[in-house]
Amino acid sequence: MPSPDSSAVAGDSSTSPPAAVGSGARLVIGLLLLGITAGVVGIWYQRGQTRRCLAFYGPEAARMVTSAPVVEVWALAPTAESGVLVAVKRADVSQAPGLVHLRRGLVEDANFRWQGRPSTEAGRLPAESWDRALVFADPAAGRPPVVLVIDLVEGASAAAGVGVGELGSLAVVGRPGRIGLGRISRGLERWLRGQP
Repeated sequence: MPSPDSSAVAGDSSTSPPAAVGSGARLVIGLLLLGITAGVVGIWYQRGQTRRCLAFYGPEAARMVTSAPVVEVWALAPTAESGVLVAVKRADVSQAPGLVHLRRGLVEDANFRWQGRPSTEAGRLPAESWDRALVFADPAAGRPPVVLVIDLVEGASAAAGVGVGELGSLAVVGRPGRIGLGRISRGLERWLRGQP
């Protein structure tokens, strides 16, 4: 028999209150469901942010833009043969400051000026219009590099009283169409000028 000073109550052999039984399992299940919901919402949101760029670049090219281990900047110039460009200067920028942000910016829809559809052959720019190229390559994978050509439109921008790059365009070599540089234009132009 317990002493009168004892805190034990006759007939109560459990050490935890009955309400606590099973509440840990419910908490874990609730947190798991919350995590899954947050993951699905995050994927849906991210897809909405990059949907048009993925369609424009193509899935494989978009993957190369975001993760290729070798990135180069080429300065382009026309040759004597009409419609042909050559790289007159090449620089490896794989470790350049700001490249991670540039990669991200190149696949976000909000950074470009979108029309109903990317400009087609009717809106094709002459080869001489393209100033620079960003080349994304993965030599270990054995895939061809992804080449993005960029038109900063320096002369036309200055004549129109618009900032450098605001009228520019971007195209993927080997894919139809081009898109207008939008919010990314000034940062892209500044980043390109800062490269060797």
